[in-house]
Amino acid sequence: MTDTTTNRPSHPLILMLVLTFSTGMIDAVGYLGLDRVFTANMTGNIVILGMALTGTASLPVIGPLIALLTFVAGAGLAGRLLRAARPGWSGLTTTSFTLTGGTVLLVGVACLAWHPVPGTPWGDVVTGTLGLAMGVQAACARKLGVKDVTTVVITSTITGLAADAWFAGGSSENWGRRLLAVLLMLVGAAVGALLLHIDIAFGLLVAGAIVLSTTAIGHTRRHAS
Repeated sequence: MTDTTTNRPSHPLILMLVLTFSTGMIDAVGYLGLDRVFTANMTGNIVILGMALTGTASLPVIGPLIALLTFVAGAGLAGRLLRAARPGWSGLTTTSFTLTGGTVLLVGVACLAWHPVPGTPWGDVVTGTLGLAMGVQAACARKLGVKDVTTVVITSTITGLAADAWFAGGSSENWGRRLLAVLLMLVGAAVGALLLHIDIAFGLLVAGAIVLSTTAIGHTRRHAS
């Protein structure tokens, strides 16, 4: 399969779509299991913080703030790491995504032993660690540059899907990948929510395993890109 817009092998696109699915899982775990905190979608945290600052509906402040700050730190760390990376999937790409997947997996293992309670120091550590990991993933996906698939947000993807659609007079360019990104985020969130019925750790364990597996495939096939 090839990317018709670049005439390059499309496996980076497929891998980024898979990571979008895992991100939906992680954000579902954060929002439902860590007191309404997004660890990947920073737009959501900014909105929550803005409302919380007015005292509206007793919304959390500490959790979203921790997630926001650690996400920025993770993105900055990955940005520095990837500064000298070659275009496409490189060894540094593998290192960055491995850091994300390994961190999420380790947090999942830790949560099996110590269940995180929202508003407690351990709950804040889990939130911050996941925020850091997702910041790394977001910066790495940005560096990889798969059009319309950032793995962590889909607002711009939905905008492009609608603005370029046939009913808007567009050519419907890349509609398939855009629609898949939206659907995979949706399904990932649903799966993460369902796994919370078992334990908060299960969603993180599955998501971490998905990221690491995706990274291994990307590393193995990196020379094709």
